[in-house]
Amino acid sequence: MDKTLKNPMYRFLMVLTICSTVGLQAWLILFNNFAAEQVGLSGKQVGVIQSVREIPGFLTLLAVFVMMIIKEHRLSAISVLFLGVGLALTGLIPSYAGLMITTLIMSFGFHYYETTNQSLTLQYFDKEKSPWVFGKLRSIAAAANIGIGIFIYCLIAILNFAQTYLIVGGLIIAAGIWALTRNPTDRNIIPQHKKMIFRKRYWLYYFLTFMAGARRQIFMAFAVFLLVKKFQFTVQEVTILFVVNNLVNYFLSPLIGRSIIRFGERWVLSLEYFSLIFIFLAYAVVESRMFVAILYILDHIFFNFAIAIRTYFQKIGDPQDIAPSMAVGFTINHIAAVFLPAIGGLLWMVDYRIPFIAGAFLSLISLAAVQKIRV
Repeated sequence: MDKTLKNPMYRFLMVLTICSTVGLQAWLILFNNFAAEQVGLSGKQVGVIQSVREIPGFLTLLAVFVMMIIKEHRLSAISVLFLGVGLALTGLIPSYAGLMITTLIMSFGFHYYETTNQSLTLQYFDKEKSPWVFGKLRSIAAAANIGIGIFIYCLIAILNFAQTYLIVGGLIIAAGIWALTRNPTDRNIIPQHKKMIFRKRYWLYYFLTFMAGARRQIFMAFAVFLLVKKFQFTVQEVTILFVVNNLVNYFLSPLIGRSIIRFGERWVLSLEYFSLIFIFLAYAVVESRMFVAILYILDHIFFNFAIAIRTYFQKIGDPQDIAPSMAVGFTINHIAAVFLPAIGGLLWMVDYRIPFIAGAFLSLISLAAVQKIRV
């Protein structure tokens, strides 16, 4: 893999992936305290902003049209630049409307970069290397998550929110400007379609992408809520879990990539969904704090197996369909984010076990679907 590490596109994506990860993580770490302590938002207002944060993910299919006038690697750099600007401005506009606007700017930057990141990885690294690259970038992202957590912990002790947002956002802006001066492209890469692509033969990729988005929403919306609501986990305990998750993923993510190369997408995704059936059912019946913490870590590990869905597309799709299909896939992945948390919240009020049982059922359907993978 030494040749891969020297590839200009790998270095380009590595720097921007660190920026993307750090930006989102900084926003997540600071948001609730900033919204409550500095802006004085209500729970309803916080919920609205969290929903607004998902809108750009739903609109990533528009990236196809943006790429008609901006080259894809340029869009990656501009997206990270937007992420940094949104973050830097957050502390300077401490109001409900201000937080709404800066969240949108930040989120557009994050989601559009993630779309181009997936697309460029599949275009520039062949079927034998792309799973490893995806795994390696996730490993680097996990390390960056730990680093920014420690950095903000130290920074917030001596600076206010506005200054902290400005420093982190400013560093990301600087990296975005650096990326705009780079040209890691290869003239031999197959040109991408500059239009929306929907093909009947990609139906399994679309379906698995949607189901992965639904599973992600159940995990994000209800797993942590279960830890806090039922088991009274403190902020410090949740933070420790977060650090453990990232440490585990730092070492495991490259191994997941190698497993895809060795065993194939069907085997890896079958293992993920088979395991998730039992993890979701265990969430519904667990009574032990230690056991639920282990479930949370396992859940987080299996989340990384989803890279096999993208490498599956690389093997079945036309090379010129990669960029538009990644944009469409990202939108499909976020469809569940629009309605699932609200529906799940209503079901939680009836019985907190229902969302997790639904998650097990979705995993069973996904397990059946991945058996149709043929490459």
